[in-house]
Order: sequence, then C-alpha cells, then structure tokens
Amino acid sequence: MSHDLWRMGFHLMPPVGWLNDPNGLCQLGGTYHVFHQYSPDWPMPGAARGWGHLWSHDLVHWQGGGSGFAIAPDTPDEASGAYSGCAVPFEGGVRLYYTGNAKEPGDFDYVRAGRRSAQILIEAEADPAAPGGLALGEKDVLLRNADYPAFCSCHVRDPKVWREGGAWWMLLGARDLDDRGLALVLRSDDGLAWESAGTARPAAPFGYMWECPDRIELGGREWLSFCPQGMQDLPWADGQSDQSGYVPLPEGGRLAAGAEVDPGAFRRWDRGFDFYAPQSFVDESGRTILIGWMGMPEADFAGAPDGMTWCHCLTVPREVTAGADGGLRQWPARELEGLRGARHELAGAAGALELPRHRADVVVEHPHARGELALDGALSIGWGDGAVCLRFADDAVGCGRTERAARCGDVRDLRVLVDSSAVEVYVNEGALVLSTRWFPRSPALSLAASGVDGVTAWEMGDGMSGTYPPAGQDGVM
Repeated sequence: MSHDLWRMGFHLMPPVGWLNDPNGLCQLGGTYHVFHQYSPDWPMPGAARGWGHLWSHDLVHWQGGGSGFAIAPDTPDEASGAYSGCAVPFEGGVRLYYTGNAKEPGDFDYVRAGRRSAQILIEAEADPAAPGGLALGEKDVLLRNADYPAFCSCHVRDPKVWREGGAWWMLLGARDLDDRGLALVLRSDDGLAWESAGTARPAAPFGYMWECPDRIELGGREWLSFCPQGMQDLPWADGQSDQSGYVPLPEGGRLAAGAEVDPGAFRRWDRGFDFYAPQSFVDESGRTILIGWMGMPEADFAGAPDGMTWCHCLTVPREVTAGADGGLRQWPARELEGLRGARHELAGAAGALELPRHRADVVVEHPHARGELALDGALSIGWGDGAVCLRFADDAVGCGRTERAARCGDVRDLRVLVDSSAVEVYVNEGALVLSTRWFPRSPALSLAASGVDGVTAWEMGDGMSGTYPPAGQDGVM
C-alpha cells in the first residue's frame, strides 16, 4: 500500500522523519509561523532532534517543511537535542527561546546528574529572502543548570516567555529533587538577563515532572497549561503517564506573582488517543490559537504502521475561548472553512454517505439522545448516557488504539474533521475534544450515521501541497 493514502491535506506533518511538539508559534507581519520538534533522519537510531519550520499567510495553506533543520542541535549546549520553546515578536522580528539538552557520557541517572539544560535565545529578523521571511541569527545561552533554584533536578526545560507590566516573564517546566513537578517563574528587564521570581506549583504532588508550561489569558483571567508526567495510576488517566491540561488561576491571580494551583481543577485539553504538548499564541487579530501534537511520548499503541519514513502530525489550529463554567473551549480556526468544497447531505435519522477520499468536515445535525457516526465501519463515534466514545473495530486501522470515552452531558452538537490519517472530534461547541490517528485501508471515506436529524459533509481541499516531498517519495521504507 502506498503511504500517500495517509498523507494529510490540512494537518501539519513532516515530509520525512519524525515530528512532535509545536514550538515557536507566532504571527509576524501577517505570516503565521509554526516551528516544531523534528528528526528528519528518523527512524535511524540516534537521529538528531532540532526544529522544523512551516509558515502560512492564511493559517490554511502552508509552505516550508523541508527535510532539514530550521534550528539544528549544532552546539555543545544542545548536543542531545534542540528541545521545545516559544516565540515572542519583538521590534519587527522574533525572539526564539528554547532548551538545549546535553547528556554527559558516563554512568548517570540524567535526573540528578549527567544532564545539562540550557535556555537558548535566537534573534530572528524579518528578511523577505529568508525561509518564511525570517532570518535566524546566532545562538546566545541565557541560563544553565547553575542558574536554576537549588531544589531543581537536571530536568528544566520548555521556556514560555511573555511581556507584562514593563517586564519579561518566563515559565520553565521542572522536576524537583523530590520528584515533584512544577513550573519555575523568572523575570527580566530586557528578555536577556533573568532572575528567579517564584514558582507555580501544586497544592499537593501532581506528577513528577511538568513539561511544556504555557500561559493563557482571556478576559483578564489567567490559566496555566502544562503537561504533567507520572499520572498513569490516577483513575481518570486512561493508563497514560503523560497528560495535557490546564488549571485556572484564582480571580486576580497572576503567574508573574507565582501561584499555588489546585490539582483538583485540572482539565484535560483533549480526551482522545493522540494529543500532547500544546502551545498557544495570540495572533495579530487578538485571537488565542492553540496547536497540539497529535502523538504521545509513551503509549501502548503505535504512532504509525511499520514501514513509514514519516511519523506524526499537529492538530489543526484551534481558537480558544473561555466558557461560562470556567473551562476553555476549542474550535477549529475559522479559516479552515475556506477549504470546504463539494457538499454532501444525509437527511433523516439514519443512513450513509460516501466521499471520494478521507478529507472531510462533517457536521452532525441535532444529535438524538443516543447515536453514532461510523467512519469506514472501522472507527465509531458514539454518544449516549452523557458520554462520547471513540471505538476502533479494526486493529489494523487503529494500530493498537481501542476505546476512549469521556463524559460531557447531553450532546448538543458534533463536528468531525477527517484528514487522511487524522480525526478530530469537537463536541458541544468545543467543550470536549477527542483527537486520534487512524490508518484507513481504502481511498474513499464511508460515513454511516444513526440517531441524528441529518449529516452534512464537505469534501476538503489541500493546504499542505507546498510541503510535500518530491513526486514518488511517498514515505515507504
């Protein structure tokens, strides 16, 4: 089977190699930039990890994504990888902050000894001749292990930087020497010289490490987003060590002042199989946009079938808004509707549709108290009794994924994005989202529905053709 069948049309993916965390999300001069963790030589053992780069003028049609690094791990401070980080537009350019990871050779646990974690800055200038219009400058190491509080282990990474109240602020994910996760808060007058300003930590232990901390502000209120590790034994964790979610700060609370967060208020961003390491940014129109990695660091299912030379993708850009219940809502960026093409309709409580390929935007009209939308008879999205469930009936399509369920109350609306090997399900205006990879076996998409007033499905166009590999390189090993 040609693996071109699984290449996506509106989800960001690598032409070859391995993609994971979104990094450096920003908009500058009308151009959206999405950097990401990238190992172009995957699946070669020991493949180097740096940053890839994609860009778009409309958040839909993307360019870039070549088989080389945008940021290569080419200095001693990042000998084991140029890890995750963020972007801050500044003085007509962009500041890129990220973690350099370097493991020392020897008999170390790499938690308390043997690992160097450096926070690195690259100043990028606007340059029409450069990829995406950004010319990346030299690397400047801002922080090393000795600069972190004494209670920290060697695991300190993933800077998130913002400006507030005339100062620069940074969050860093961390693991302390008692194996408790937290976020460090740092302050700077110029974004270059940093000093400790406190912590954001849980009132009770909540995971041994926090990755990818993020700050979201909507309507004057702040939320802390982070990815706690070591959660697999909690009853709600679906057996997964690595989680992604957020907690609201108390009214008037600011991360810049440090915070004690309530683990009981933690809400997961996404309840599907494949979602981790989300990052947000505010675009030039003032929208908060979130993108996540449609993958997992450690899972009991496969990221891709055997024989692939590319692996993983990112979610579509999601607009984030505040819900009346204190939670956050996610909805596909409105620009994606510009890819809608031919429209297909199913009227009545049950029936089937067939589309020529697995690229569709599907809207369920007035779900009944109980119902189901089945894709190719292999993946079902069912609802009833106040819950939504993803269920795979074909292990060859699910690659080890089986079933995920989440409670949501009555299902009032349902939207499903199908993009070759990616599926995103949005319930109740984005109060609940479930994302999964799947690997269908035929070119055409079959939709079967029951318990609905109708279904509308639009064929979706291609926004990724500017990133594809040369003809004939379909990703088969």
